[in-house]
Amino acid sequence: MRIPDWVIYAVVLVAVVYGLFHRSDGPDANAPPAPPIDINGGGTILPAPSVFDEEVLVDAENYKGGSTGTAFAVGPQGNWLTARHVVDGCKNLGIAIGRQKIVPVLSYEVFTEGDLALLKTDGGPASVALDLDDPLRVGQYGYHFGYPQARPGEVTSRLLSRSRLTTRGRYRTTEPVLAWAEAGRTRGLTGSLGGISGGPVYDADGEVIGVTVAESPRRGRIYTTAPNSLESFIPKLVSIEVNGETRRSLTQQNYGGEADRLRRNLTIVPVVCRER
Repeated sequence: MRIPDWVIYAVVLVAVVYGLFHRSDGPDANAPPAPPIDINGGGTILPAPSVFDEEVLVDAENYKGGSTGTAFAVGPQGNWLTARHVVDGCKNLGIAIGRQKIVPVLSYEVFTEGDLALLKTDGGPASVALDLDDPLRVGQYGYHFGYPQARPGEVTSRLLSRSRLTTRGRYRTTEPVLAWAEAGRTRGLTGSLGGISGGPVYDADGEVIGVTVAESPRRGRIYTTAPNSLESFIPKLVSIEVNGETRRSLTQQNYGGEADRLRRNLTIVPVVCRER
């Protein structure tokens, strides 16, 4: 008897939580997040990118098995944004809709200059609301939603600075990113955030300002794509309804419930790669 695809995908989704997020199996992999830090210069406009920005090195390993990540809707025509390292080289890719349904990804395009990918499915929900123009401020809150450890979860953080993310392994890129200090988690989430890669980071106005792509567990840092990377990548491939769904302001008290709503609406979904 042939095993249904959804069963196979479910096994992958639950059992294979590969280090997609921090892409490291070293001593920091299970380190607890660093305690909150004081944000110097809080409220000031984030400076422009500089050659003196901190460099962060990550390894996109040549992993051959299955893996999971997060994606979110960026258009009603079945367009989904995620991190490149989640899907790059995947031969059998799908989006999990509920417990027993996998929607196949028909095609995908990767951003050759950074850690972004655009997936295409047959239909999809309304787009998130994007904000790539408003100035970023040191100390502002960010809200990272997705599927860490292949289960629903979310993290809040505060913006620290700009960095440069250099990826080696399956592909090589150097891109500008934003560095955030982790400030809290919901649902008793502990340990690795692996699986939240590709998920959106929202600002307090309920608008998406980037994609979560890496972490440094020991330092308590989370890294997201810079807005200019999204501006460079998305218009080349698809016309996005920037206004998207109705915005809902986010706070330290309500972001968990809002993340649940977005997942129920299938705005944020798991991505499952069964084979590379």
